[in-house]
Amino acid sequence: MPDLLGELTDWLRIPSISTGGGDPADIARACDWVCERVRAAGGECEPVVVGDGNPIAVGDLRANRDGAPTVLIYGHYDVQSAGPLDAWESPPFEPSVRDGRIYARGACDDKGNFLPLLHVACELASAGELPVNVRVVVEGEEEAGSSAVNQWIRADERGADAAIVFDSDMADEHTPAITVGLRGMVQVEIEVTVGERDLHSGIYGGSVLNALHVLHAMLAEVMPGPDGRLRGELRAGIEDPARAELESWQRLRSGNEVLGEVGGRPVSHDAGADYYRRNGADASLDVNMVTGGEPRTVVPATARAVVSLRLAPRQRADEMEETLLGLLRAPVPDGAEVTFATHRADPSLFDVGDPVLQLAAAAIERATGTAPVFQRSGGSIPIVAELAAAGIPTIVGGYALADDAIHAPNESYRLESLRLGEASARELYAALAELPGH
Repeated sequence: MPDLLGELTDWLRIPSISTGGGDPADIARACDWVCERVRAAGGECEPVVVGDGNPIAVGDLRANRDGAPTVLIYGHYDVQSAGPLDAWESPPFEPSVRDGRIYARGACDDKGNFLPLLHVACELASAGELPVNVRVVVEGEEEAGSSAVNQWIRADERGADAAIVFDSDMADEHTPAITVGLRGMVQVEIEVTVGERDLHSGIYGGSVLNALHVLHAMLAEVMPGPDGRLRGELRAGIEDPARAELESWQRLRSGNEVLGEVGGRPVSHDAGADYYRRNGADASLDVNMVTGGEPRTVVPATARAVVSLRLAPRQRADEMEETLLGLLRAPVPDGAEVTFATHRADPSLFDVGDPVLQLAAAAIERATGTAPVFQRSGGSIPIVAELAAAGIPTIVGGYALADDAIHAPNESYRLESLRLGEASARELYAALAELPGH
């Protein structure tokens, strides 16, 4: 079998961009790359297209015994666009190893993070030593919403006894983590129209509607308070974390350190101390963009904004979308036309006492020499909510770090993280073999 770093280098050379500016042929190549690895290991794998989505690599590697449990492994081959090329120290799709890291777009998110799961499964299958059945699901539009793979999961009738998703991070560079909670999201694009064209502010100002004024009044209805907290309607359904989670959080770095390493300035004096609860177990809202008008004396006829509401585990995306849109509509005056375009994803939460997560924790400790912490993430991985809804216990882990600079120029992944991922994959497959098959 090829070595892991060599395989990763080969995969990273494919510019499988899904966020605009990418070539569909490269998307197809990145999907085929996965399928070829599975077939070379004696398994079955084909690209599956759902609707007009990018192809999903869907395959199977068989265990070396009958009655073995089935483990679904998930990753995504699509990547963000490179951004400004002059900000890269080496070309984004010509992988370069420097100072113990491999630099390329997708090096961490998610090719480098996921690949050890696939590499080890193929290696064990080729040797006739794979102790579990492995279902391979690698999608091509995670960076663009995961619509196709979510539809695929909903329609899938085979299921699995457990799933592993390596698309997350470590607690710190020495401490692995299992992410048991992910926030959901309701994102809303707002467009306000109050006239046919911009008007002169001296002649018409104060007599006609101003699109930016309307938009700002709408945003004021949902903005967090000075302490960063949301109004009660947007926090409906939130539950307190389990005691086992709270105890595990005591092992994590201070929230002030987490904010400080990225240059973030706390929204209130207690935001750092309360970081893990705020960003893992509470809802938050951010205005991502506001546009309208020009730097001259006009009354803008149109204005746009994008708002994202992050949902705490146990909140429902459909219910919170209705609440959010109701609040935004409330101050809209007669004469203003407002349109909304929404995207939503449900949050997920797994019980830290689940046998699958306990087996995983022990396996990762054997692989790394350090017991993992159970953490929550403020981010969203759409497929995890679908796996949870399907009743599949899911191990969300990985070895990403803040220094990996995902989505930014000079994205990279530690070679040590690659090694830890490979060692963890071996231990996880061995540990999950103890599960009863279905």
